[in-house]
Amino acid sequence: MAHVISEECISCGACQAECPVECISEGEEKYEIDADECIDCGACANVCPVEAISED
Repeated sequence: MAHVISEECISCGACQAECPVECISEGEEKYEIDADECIDCGACANVCPVEAISED
């Protein structure tokens, strides 16, 4: 199960810097997680200051 980033995302980039497999990229309105690459480690969710990342 991959993690997803909700509309609550403030585009701070903290999650992208934390991802060990580099599957997070900046989208048009918020950061996005490539579900095919996500290893479900939860590192991104642990650093999100607005709790915008959850399991899908």
